Amino acid sequence: MAKILLVEDDEDLAETISDSLSDEHHTVETFHDGLDGRNTLKMNEYEVIILDWDLPGMTGIDILKKYRADGGTTPVIMLTGKGELAEKEQGLDSGADDYLTKPFHLKELAARVRSLLRRPPLLQSNVLSHGNLVLDPSNYKISRGEKELRLLPRDFALLEFLMRHPNEIFSADVLLARVWHYDSDATPEGLRVAIRRIRKVVDETDDLSSSVIENISRVGYRLRPRH
Repeated sequence: MAKILLVEDDEDLAETISDSLSDEHHTVETFHDGLDGRNTLKMNEYEVIILDWDLPGMTGIDILKKYRADGGTTPVIMLTGKGELAEKEQGLDSGADDYLTKPFHLKELAARVRSLLRRPPLLQSNVLSHGNLVLDPSNYKISRGEKELRLLPRDFALLEFLMRHPNEIFSADVLLARVWHYDSDATPEGLRVAIRRIRKVVDETDDLSSSVIENISRVGYRLRPRH
């Protein structure tokens, strides 16, 4: 299950794509305007991005260029009615990872998404920071200031997931599905224990009101926003 951003101005096509990918157990956020798509990329993280080329407000190729210029590394699939080689080259040269010309089969799009999600984590990893807390997935390192910290692999994966999705609140069920992947020990209590271990290692004080992981009562957890 992946979190996917879809920016497509054809509302009927967007709904069809969203339904198809949801059937593959992905979570799809859909926008029909290029500026809306660009703005959400400034605030949220996704595991795959699907952009139509021709969009109102801001074209898909311009969204892609700005996203890559800002350091964005998430795989991007371009959708377009442009079938000429020059347009394909432009899309790929601008940072697209894959390209589909309309009309296309939904099963082919799903297969392209699965292929991008199978990429080795190293190709998608980048150093993440939250204040003076720095997490380097590629080298499996975490530090606060000059001090190197140690986390268990599952705790590291949980903190990495939250740091990749700042400002987003996740329920316990979603975190268990996205980090534990329905392993036998994927239980709410197991999640609470992991969060306590993370807090013990990375928090600068014992004050839960300033913990790096914020508990939103009866809703879920998120990376505490920086002020």
